[in-house]
Amino acid sequence: MKKRNIRQILLSLSLLSISAAGLVGCSAKPEAETQVVTAERAGAVNTEGEPFGKIKDGTEARLYTLKNKNNVTATFTNYGGRWVSFVMPDKNGEMTDVVVGLPSAEAYENSTEPYFGATIGRFGNRIAKGKFSLDGQEYNLPINNDINTLHGGKMGFQAVMWQAEQTDGQTIVFTYLSKDMEQGFPGNLQAKVTYTLTDDNEVKMQYQATTDKATVVNLTNHAFFNLNGEGSGTILNHVMEINADTYTPIDATLIPTGKIVPVAGTPFDFRKPTAIGSRINEQNEQLKNGAGYDHNYVLNEGQGNGLTKAATVQGDKSGIILEVSTAEPGLQFYSGNFMQSKNTFKGGSKDEYRTAFCLETQHFPNSPNQPDFPSTVLRPGETYETSSVYKFSVQK
Repeated sequence: MKKRNIRQILLSLSLLSISAAGLVGCSAKPEAETQVVTAERAGAVNTEGEPFGKIKDGTEARLYTLKNKNNVTATFTNYGGRWVSFVMPDKNGEMTDVVVGLPSAEAYENSTEPYFGATIGRFGNRIAKGKFSLDGQEYNLPINNDINTLHGGKMGFQAVMWQAEQTDGQTIVFTYLSKDMEQGFPGNLQAKVTYTLTDDNEVKMQYQATTDKATVVNLTNHAFFNLNGEGSGTILNHVMEINADTYTPIDATLIPTGKIVPVAGTPFDFRKPTAIGSRINEQNEQLKNGAGYDHNYVLNEGQGNGLTKAATVQGDKSGIILEVSTAEPGLQFYSGNFMQSKNTFKGGSKDEYRTAFCLETQHFPNSPNQPDFPSTVLRPGETYETSSVYKFSVQK
C-alpha cells in the first residue's frame, strides 16, 4: 500500500486544472500547468474553502477542510455535498486516507460511478420502476438503474451544487432547495446536512428537511471506504460485524421483495466478526442478484439513546476501525461489486473491483411502494430529522 502524508493528500485534493478527459482516460500529464492551493494555513481557519475545479455549467466548486485536535482531517466539497477524504494515523502511525475519492469536481461530474462520497436524495436507494403513489396521485421518476430509479434519479442530490457554510474548523453545513417536481418528486424540499468532525474522530451527520407538499424523503451519505487506505487493494479481508438479525432480500433488479428474513444460516449473517469476502462467492441466489453484497439490513433496536449501533469494520492491514451508529432503521451494505477500474482516485490509483465498500444508513429501499416498511412520507408542517455517526479508531 502506498501511504501519503497529510500535506501530500491535501495537495492532491487541490488540483484545479486537470481536464475531465484526462482524468477519465488517466492521461493527465505531470508537466501540465496546474494551480495548486494547499489547505494548510497559518493561524485562523479558512472557512471559505479552496477552489476545487468547475463543473460543465461553469460553476466553481469549493473544498472544505475540517481538522480536530488529533490532527485528523476530513474534507468535503459542495459539489454533491460530498465527503472527499478522511486522513488519520494507522496502527503504525502512518497517515492513511480511508475515504476513497476523486481529485476535482470535474472528475466527480464525469465519473462512471456518480455517487462517490455524495449526499444522496431525495430518495436514497431504489424505487421500483420509477413510480410511487401518494395520497391517491401517482408520481413518475426518471429511470436510471435498469428499470428502476436509484438515489433520486440521474440528477439527484449528488449532481447539484449545494450552498455551503463552514461555521468553524470542525463543521460544514450544506443546504439545498429541491424544487417541486424536480426529478419527479412533489413539493419544494428544503434540505440541510451538517457534517461535524469531533475530537473523538467521529464524523457526525445530521440531516433535516421540510416540504410544502406531501413527498417522500430518504437522505444518506454514499462514502466509499477502504480502511487500509485508498489504493491499498481489496476490502474482502476487512472484518465486519452488522447488528442485524434480518435483512430484506431482493429480486434480480435489486428491488426488495417485501419480505424480511433471518440472516441466520446465510452468507448475510455478520452478527459475529467475519471477513467480508469469506462467503461472497458462495452459490446463493441473493448474492447472485446483488452481484455480491448490495442489500439492506434491518437493524436491531437500540438501547433508547436515539442511535443504534449498526456496524463495525476493521482494516486487516491498518488496524483502523470504523463504527457506524444511526437513528435510521436500515443499513445498506455494498461490497463494491460494480467498480470497474474506470476512474482515477485523488491519490492516483484506480477504482478497481471491490477495493471499497459502503455502509449507507437509510430507510428501506422502495419504501414508498411497500406499506409494511417504515414510512418515508414527509408532510407540510413536519420536519424530517435523522442522524448518523461514523467513528474511527485504531487497534494497536
